[in-house]
Amino acid sequence: MAEVTDGTVVDSRYNVRSRIGSGGMADVYLADDAHLGRQVALKVLHRRFARDHQFVERFRREASAAAGLQHPNVVSVYDRGEHDGTYYIAMENLPGRTLRELLRQEAPLSQERAINFGIQILNAAGFAHKRGVVHRDFKPHNVIVAPDDSLKVTDFGIARAGASEMTETGSIMGTAQYLSPEQAQGHPVDHRSDLYSIGIMLYEMLGGRTPFTGDSAVSIALKHVNQVPQPLSQLRPDIHPLLEAAVMRAIAKDPAHRYQSADEFIAALAQARTAIRGGAGHTEGWAAGEVPPEEEKRRRWPWLVLALFLLLGGAALAFLLTRPDQVKVPNEVGRQAPQAAADLVNKSLKPQIIRVKSQSPVGLVVSQDPRPGGKVEKASTVKLRVSSGPGLTTVPDVTGKPVDQAITDLRNHGLFANTSYQHSSSVSQGLVISTTPVALSQVPVGSRVQVLVSSGPKLIDVPDVVGKQESVATATLQDAGFKVTSVKQDSNQPKGQVLSESPAAGSSVPKDSRVTITVSRGPAKVAVPDVTGKSVSDAQSALQGAGFSVTVTGPSDGTVVSQSPAGGTKADKGSNVTIVAQKKQQQPPSNNGNNSSGGQQPK
Repeated sequence: MAEVTDGTVVDSRYNVRSRIGSGGMADVYLADDAHLGRQVALKVLHRRFARDHQFVERFRREASAAAGLQHPNVVSVYDRGEHDGTYYIAMENLPGRTLRELLRQEAPLSQERAINFGIQILNAAGFAHKRGVVHRDFKPHNVIVAPDDSLKVTDFGIARAGASEMTETGSIMGTAQYLSPEQAQGHPVDHRSDLYSIGIMLYEMLGGRTPFTGDSAVSIALKHVNQVPQPLSQLRPDIHPLLEAAVMRAIAKDPAHRYQSADEFIAALAQARTAIRGGAGHTEGWAAGEVPPEEEKRRRWPWLVLALFLLLGGAALAFLLTRPDQVKVPNEVGRQAPQAAADLVNKSLKPQIIRVKSQSPVGLVVSQDPRPGGKVEKASTVKLRVSSGPGLTTVPDVTGKPVDQAITDLRNHGLFANTSYQHSSSVSQGLVISTTPVALSQVPVGSRVQVLVSSGPKLIDVPDVVGKQESVATATLQDAGFKVTSVKQDSNQPKGQVLSESPAAGSSVPKDSRVTITVSRGPAKVAVPDVTGKSVSDAQSALQGAGFSVTVTGPSDGTVVSQSPAGGTKADKGSNVTIVAQKKQQQPPSNNGNNSSGGQQPK
């Protein structure tokens, strides 16, 4: 729940409209500034942190650091204060979305758009660095993108301004995916740590993902320290080598090997942008193929040979006297092209990338010219023949196939599978839902294809509805995501009560499965035998045999003269029938031969 409710007036000035964001330290609210008649973003420290001196100091430091950074690419801070036992910062309210939201929807970005974003972020970083402020938490979540693609950096919550601020040595500050190796190790940081984080952001903009992922922040931090990121050209073969080299240099493990200022990083990105706009994805000094050999020179007439030697001798002497500085050609064979290109640039040489088909991994330098060890003039071109892999292949359509067959089909096309699983109610368990890249895409041989496999429908537990009324049981099962079928059954239980369910309560079954409930129809109605005129014992036998209990009124050795319910009517099986019995009356004896008329008198 929000710690500040809508309609709250903060510090008798800011009328809160709604919460628009939340972070680890604070919530952000849209509010109206009653004094200046404008909308602001009000950042309110979580109350549970308000008593923590360290958190309060970080919060105060954000306001102080950001308030001094008036720049088109930095969010403006207007005010700060206290409210209801906690602290707030009033900031510029920006339309648009975070770079994090944009990347979720649109990554990977085009090369020029990524460069545009990177330069704007670096402009903000460079402005802060020149004023002694190190952000230490550059990430897409802290960058607001306006509808016109202009950017502003926010959240200086863990910024360090000069050596007088709080010491964080020995503690990890920042977000794991964008953390510099020195931050991950708890070492002191400087502006080059920000450049590393911005390099990671550019990697994600161009590659569609961060270079390092893991199950926990610690595992990701360790990868920043120990692992080399996958070259961007393996994620998107169209990337320009100069742009790849710029990003890979920014995320070098050793701060000394990175750009030493934001301006230097901006210059590298601008150079890459110029090269991209120059066409064919190559800059000056970067070529797509071999330079054709020169035509053979015509023979010189013998009488010119002597003059030529004299000229060459003079030229050689002049060269020896005036030749420019020379550098030793480093060995770049076996290295990834971005690192090799960056190394040549650092040694004042000009790399030229030539893509060649090779069984070597994509992006690996397979040969170079001039050969390593020789000396050449500064600014000379060194040709790097870089593997583009063995060629392209087509992603087969494996949708709907068993995962083992899909992996085999991909392998037959020279591709490798990375499998992941997702619940599906429409695709059977173990069958492929989709692939990335999609079927029929052209990709380099040896590429990895993301294969999404169905783990079957999501299983949910069947609620216990036995003993509930039918209407209540049906609603409970439907709310849980089941379809319901009712079956009626005669029972001594009350009418409408659930007697049983199938599958049984507690079973884990797929959502939308059908649950059958057996519902009591009440006791069965049967015909009452007509026992009038029978002896009590015979009547009892007949009624009990039909499923009734019997109550006898009258002598047990009598004859039934009436019953209730009456014979032939229907009553609930198991209900009671009352019979009334009487003893049968004896008939008076007949007077045989004693006729008073017409008979003879005795003598």
